[in-house]
Amino acid sequence: MRCLGALLAAGRSTRFGAGDKLLAPWRGRPLVGWAAEALAASGCDEVIAVISAPEVGAVLPDGCTLHRIAPGLPMSASFKLALRIARDRQADGLLLCLGDMPNIDAGLLRRLRSLPGSGACLAAGRRMPPAYIAAGDFDRALDVEDGDHGARAIIAALPETRLIRIDEDAAHDVDRPSDLTRPA
Repeated sequence: MRCLGALLAAGRSTRFGAGDKLLAPWRGRPLVGWAAEALAASGCDEVIAVISAPEVGAVLPDGCTLHRIAPGLPMSASFKLALRIARDRQADGLLLCLGDMPNIDAGLLRRLRSLPGSGACLAAGRRMPPAYIAAGDFDRALDVEDGDHGARAIIAALPETRLIRIDEDAAHDVDRPSDLTRPA
């Protein structure tokens, strides 16, 4: 397998308040659907979604293989599960996308996949997902400590040449209900 795409959609949404933010409406449909569709259109050989709520899985596009983890686990649990699946399937790389980033598009995800190794995004000086983890970095990525930070250590170690600059609109993620009112 060349590339496994993974949608990380099992977060705790602690800053969002009541309800699952991934199911909150964004431009007329569930928030998580936007990132899922971009990932599905990015050209990965297979797309998986790491979820904790069956309701989230129910709104994802057809063809997305669901992998469920227990609710309340930190982001590192989703990240490490996706890495293990990619390693077990002998993927050349893992393309990671977060379910709460609705303005990410397939073109950006294809650019990440075309980098000569692991890569990520840069917006307003912040290194961030989406990210591409090359197979040679899987074991190092699996060694990150547990917690609510996923690929942060891998992304922090990337050289500038492996970062794709994106604008603040593309980098928009939803953490609080007020983030849903941001213009599209």
